[in-house]
Amino acid sequence: MSVRETTFDVLRRAGLTTVFANPGSTEVALLGGLPDDLTFVLGLHEGSVVGMATGWAMGHDAPALAVLHTTAGLGNAVGAIATARVNRVPLVVLVGQQDRRHLALEPFLAGRLTGLAGDYPVWVDQPVRAQDVPGAVARAAHEAVTFRGPALVVVPMDDWDAPYEEEVLAAPARVLRPPARPGTGDGGAPEGDLASLAELVGGARAPVVVAGAGACRAWEPLVALAELLGCPVWQEPFGARAGFPQDHPLFAGVLPADRPRLRAALAGHDVVLAVGAPVFRQYAYAPGPLVEPGTRVALVTDDPSEAHRSPVELACLADPATTCAHLAALLSARLPRAAALPEAGALPETGRLPEADGLPGTARLPEADGLPGTDRLPEAARLAVPPVPAGGRPLRSAHVLRELARRLTADAVLVEELPSARPDLHRLVPARNPLGFVSAAMGGLGFALPAAVGLRMALPGRPVVAVTGDGSALYGLHALWSAAHYRAGALFVVLSNSRYAVLDRLAEQHGAKVPWPAFTEVDVRGLARSLGCPSLRVETHAELTAALDEVMPALAAREEPLLLDVTVAVDADYRP
Repeated sequence: MSVRETTFDVLRRAGLTTVFANPGSTEVALLGGLPDDLTFVLGLHEGSVVGMATGWAMGHDAPALAVLHTTAGLGNAVGAIATARVNRVPLVVLVGQQDRRHLALEPFLAGRLTGLAGDYPVWVDQPVRAQDVPGAVARAAHEAVTFRGPALVVVPMDDWDAPYEEEVLAAPARVLRPPARPGTGDGGAPEGDLASLAELVGGARAPVVVAGAGACRAWEPLVALAELLGCPVWQEPFGARAGFPQDHPLFAGVLPADRPRLRAALAGHDVVLAVGAPVFRQYAYAPGPLVEPGTRVALVTDDPSEAHRSPVELACLADPATTCAHLAALLSARLPRAAALPEAGALPETGRLPEADGLPGTARLPEADGLPGTDRLPEAARLAVPPVPAGGRPLRSAHVLRELARRLTADAVLVEELPSARPDLHRLVPARNPLGFVSAAMGGLGFALPAAVGLRMALPGRPVVAVTGDGSALYGLHALWSAAHYRAGALFVVLSNSRYAVLDRLAEQHGAKVPWPAFTEVDVRGLARSLGCPSLRVETHAELTAALDEVMPALAAREEPLLLDVTVAVDADYRP
């Protein structure tokens, strides 16, 4: 299959089988030898092309397709595109571009196209790769319908003949856009509009749920739905917040962020229901599909961008909380409620990460050491923490996180920015409320410290803890002045290894010698004090437990911030 042939299949599925165009040389590769089941309509000016497509779309109450010729064609059509936008008419507009292979030289007919139509398109894209064109066209159809206007895709002329093999189409096959219930404005899907989703999920032999940050306000209905299905629930990788209680018996862990391990984690499940999570966010690229062949994927989200780019069979664009509640109501009539939740730590193997990659936080410990929260630590995770060395040093990230988890209350707000220790945090510190895990989904550094200050200001009656590496902290350390000045009594725990450890590990995995040095001269404790924030340096296990025992019991009422600069050894491995 070529990109062109695959795009024709996308157009057929979207009902875009009538092509309105005034072609030029950059469109011949697409339109020459058009398949017989596609109808070509010639316009003698691009304004007429878009105008005819607009009328066709209004008559059919469905999106229409227009093809324009690079700068001249798009420029001629801007007025008609503006009319389509103001008339709220969905259009997919393909704009030709010169050959990608010499665009850098600005050849004849090359166009600066992405901003030429101004703000009138509802969406504009020039795919990064030729293989992304079919998905961009499919997404354009969804964008045009959702936002009621023209969506533009710019396609270099050589893209059409490029091969398209085993690619993931970055768009859903179908999008449900159920209206809000009359008089509520809740954006949730009424039960009658969820029949196809209920049929898909209710007919599953072995369903699984993936919860994302978008489900953080849907904990109760999502828990009820998962318990009705009796299925494991994974947390999305790199999510901004916890989408499901991580001490619940059905919680399976955090999904891995590469395709081979993702496929392994979801293997054995015939239906995956993602709630408030894109499908599926990854880190390092690996080839192959996201899920095993035959696995069907559906999505519930109120984020149009998330819905439009997710490669799923069915996307429901609606409020996750009310949609989960309505879906559970539909399914309860056709599914027997799960007889009992699985025993702690007894999730089926298909609901787990491989043991080396992570451990689900479902097992319970007996109360130990008289410390609150010890019973909530997963036993396997506790055993995976290396013993504290004689003399209490050097500490490792797992030592610090284990002691913190033992003292966190159920209502604690935890802000995370630990690139090299995030797997330890996920293992050892389960989120027990929707703000029990807060992170920067974007991936840039400098989020945790200022976010913790703002959260503490917004929630003065709740304990707020930021856990960050020293490399991350240096991007947001100036927020400590605001914490001290405005008496935002958060606890800042900085794990200091004097380097960008995650980058060191990633470079080592590629066999590369790193050119960046360690920054051993940096004194985080001293910097905090210079900004008016009290701080302590912690180097031993005894110093760590003493500091946490002093500050944690009264953290909810604390007005003075405190930073713990905890010296830790570099962990030997990292796998996102």
